[in-house]
Amino acid sequence: MTGPEAKRILVIRLGALGDLVQCFDAFQAIRRRHPQAHVTLLTGPAFVGFGRAMPWFDDVWADPRGRSPLAYWRLRRQLRTGRFDTIYDLQNKPRTARYFWLMGPGRRPLWSGAAPGAAFPLPDLKGLHNHDRYRVQLEAAGVPDTGPADLGWLAGDVDGLALEGPFVLLVPGCSPHLPHKRWPAERYAMLGRRLADRGLTPVVVGTEADRDAARAIVRDCPWAVDLVGRTSLGQLASLARRAEGAVGNDTGPIFLTAALGCPTLMIMSHHTDPARSAPWGPDAAWIKVLDLADLGVDAVETALRLRPKPDVAPDGEPDGANAPA
Repeated sequence: MTGPEAKRILVIRLGALGDLVQCFDAFQAIRRRHPQAHVTLLTGPAFVGFGRAMPWFDDVWADPRGRSPLAYWRLRRQLRTGRFDTIYDLQNKPRTARYFWLMGPGRRPLWSGAAPGAAFPLPDLKGLHNHDRYRVQLEAAGVPDTGPADLGWLAGDVDGLALEGPFVLLVPGCSPHLPHKRWPAERYAMLGRRLADRGLTPVVVGTEADRDAARAIVRDCPWAVDLVGRTSLGQLASLARRAEGAVGNDTGPIFLTAALGCPTLMIMSHHTDPARSAPWGPDAAWIKVLDLADLGVDAVETALRLRPKPDVAPDGEPDGANAPA
């Protein structure tokens, strides 16, 4: 069963923060297709809490990640116990395709994904952006697109962060094992100084893994505010809604700021294919060079778009402020 009559649904999406953010629209579409079903998300252990905060799932399971026969046996037992009618595999990797095989013998759920024998095999996705890949996959399984996800649930209290005036988010980190995806911290600092000259406070965000980069930026740009390791994902979302813009590497928070409508610029190295993995949002952009050591501050500053300032009438009031109701 794939329609509203389906009672138990599993959605598979492992990976990092950016992978989950790019699935927000797909998650919403699945939930609306199955409004009365019990929908479970299978995701990476680090994002179980984040998944539970999402409004689209009734339960969240952690993928065991183990590759031993015992790990697969335990996962098989868990999957079969779930009694799922339909499984949407948005991961579409050999590992999760193997889960389809684990569901046997006997009746298997209807499966949307790359697994051989799936009831809804993947259509041709060549050349499509990740966002469109999920949309096309789900439409082939009878799940219509529902447009941009409602992200009103994603928020946090930022009053205690003591930010005053307009600010721009700097996101200098990324996966520690992918240093070639990092634009040098000293150039973020130079960009921060230029933003400060324009009356904008540079605000550095990220995880503890980005601590060294943040320290280097603040050392060379004393006007910068260091919030690395101090914000939850909800707080980061609230900051993105208030920020004049955001600039950062190919990393999860940049996908998040873009999805929230913050003017966002992603800095890409040879590692990232923008045709598939550019940030998705109403005001998202990217700049790419093969080696980030070759990317100058002038190019990034030029490419960075900020929120437009409201038009100001001659009396000092924003245009329309005194318009009749």
